[in-house]
Amino acid sequence: MKFIYNIFVTLLISAMKVGAVFNYKLKKGLAGRRQSCEIVKSQFSPEDKVIWMHAASLGEYEQGLPILEKLKEKFPSHKILITFFSPSGYENVIHKNHIGDAVCYLPFDTERWVKEFTSNFKTDIFITVKYEYWYNLLTDLKSNGAKIFVVSALFYETQVFFKAYGRWFVEQLAKNVDWFFHQTKHSTALAKSIGLKNSSTAGDTRYDRVKQLRERDNTVEFIEDFKRDHKTVVFGSSWESEERLAELIVLKDRSVKLIIAPHDLKRVEHLKKLFPGAVLYSQIFSAEILRNSNSQILIIDCIGLLSKLYSYGDAAVVGGGFHSKGLHNILEAATFGIPVLYGDHYQKNPEADDLITCHGGKSFEDEFFAAPYILNLLNDSELLKKMSENARNFVDSQPNASEIILSRILSYESAP
Repeated sequence: MKFIYNIFVTLLISAMKVGAVFNYKLKKGLAGRRQSCEIVKSQFSPEDKVIWMHAASLGEYEQGLPILEKLKEKFPSHKILITFFSPSGYENVIHKNHIGDAVCYLPFDTERWVKEFTSNFKTDIFITVKYEYWYNLLTDLKSNGAKIFVVSALFYETQVFFKAYGRWFVEQLAKNVDWFFHQTKHSTALAKSIGLKNSSTAGDTRYDRVKQLRERDNTVEFIEDFKRDHKTVVFGSSWESEERLAELIVLKDRSVKLIIAPHDLKRVEHLKKLFPGAVLYSQIFSAEILRNSNSQILIIDCIGLLSKLYSYGDAAVVGGGFHSKGLHNILEAATFGIPVLYGDHYQKNPEADDLITCHGGKSFEDEFFAAPYILNLLNDSELLKKMSENARNFVDSQPNASEIILSRILSYESAP
């Protein structure tokens, strides 16, 4: 199986090289990986003890960050390495303040690339978030004495581990991973059913992260001037369906204000055509511009503001749930105590069902079902208040997963 796995990785690399000819993100990812070894060589020495967190993309990074921050507090002399698989994660973090001594792409999982990369430092603790498992990487780290943990792990029945041919992968995980910290009891039960006894339910670290978001300064310049006394819906990480939903709302109610932050800034041109009277955030230089335009729609054409924008909303529509792309982070909105609305494609997001169960959120088959519900919600003050309270209470009721995880990791560190 190791031979077959390595063939798969080789084919994956070849496919990405071909895809990079047509896809800008793949091209950036390939170019970034060529620099990864140089980045760690410039920041670390072979004697440096490193705490390394790997995240597939931005969402997983946000999930793992509370753990990384706590480990840095406990081990201030350790250096921090953060790696990403996708350009969207890397690009969002590298241009912000972060706690990493080095941030780069994860090398492709070949024995040669992995050894060349890991030989530049000593990994003391390695954390992978949610469900990224690379055989050659984990094997190399374990053979060199690293302690390996999976945080916010999420197992589901369609994963390769539950296929007839998945036994080899399970055996490798059992051998290389010290502990799995699962988001849900169901995930823990699935892991144990295939022999991964080194598993426990710790909860989802994203709740810890979004609770932290509330405590910071969430002011965004000019948003109060745009909103004024209007009911406002924040569209976070929007795709085509969410943008059609925004169009339906605008056609039905001219008093509602909409703030639209697309999942990809390339969608801004489409949004400008869809809403020709909209204001672009980058073009606001004074509140006077907003007063003169009296626009119903504000398009966010820059990154890094979304989690703060939710604090201004009376309700939120979170993108990705109306198709197979995957639901984006609904907890960043729920933490501010506003109802959260989304499509019903969210197999890998158990929090979406939980938020619906507590009546702090609601999902819809398509935008045509969602539009009348949202308009009614905004005009029903009692329902709006109740859903808002439920959303906030739902986030507050979640356990402090970071402390649970940290306690066990520290027990491994103190073991002889």
